[in-house]
Amino acid sequence: MNPTIENIINLFTEKGSQLYGAEAVSQLEHALQCASLAEQSGQSHELITACLLHDLGHLIHDLGDNPASQGIDDHHEHRAIPLLKQIFTSAVTEPIRLHVVAKRYLCSINPEYWDSLSAASKRSLELQGGIFSPEQAEQFIQQPYAEDAVQLRIYDDKAKIQNLPTPDLNHFTQYMNTSLLSPIQ
Repeated sequence: MNPTIENIINLFTEKGSQLYGAEAVSQLEHALQCASLAEQSGQSHELITACLLHDLGHLIHDLGDNPASQGIDDHHEHRAIPLLKQIFTSAVTEPIRLHVVAKRYLCSINPEYWDSLSAASKRSLELQGGIFSPEQAEQFIQQPYAEDAVQLRIYDDKAKIQNLPTPDLNHFTQYMNTSLLSPIQ
């Protein structure tokens, strides 16, 4: 795939209706809900874009709709990064790359966070390496963009509400445009 905003929108149009794992929303609904939560919270254009695109890796693999149910970690947080890095800043790509390990971090620092996860999210956490040790958690949060990844993760966990109204994909194009390596004027 040639990395352009138009091609990203086309990918969501073609594959976004797939279920988001074992959740009750589609990939596109999940992405729009996550980006909407960031927008409503007044986050930066880059973090809104990261929220929209954080699970793009699920749409570019051929492992089926729910690889976690088959015991497979699809490493979706890494799959789209080579494409996205060609057009977006690190403020977009790094929170995406770190959003899976942010779940491991949050489980480590807040035992109640584990209880708040859906069954599907708990299952995928185990495939992704489980809960961080205190030392791993400290190392994680010291990385650039780790705090943005944690915020993305929190929105990610909340973005699973069936039939929730959100702005459409075209609404978020403005944020993608201003988050490009060379923003469109």
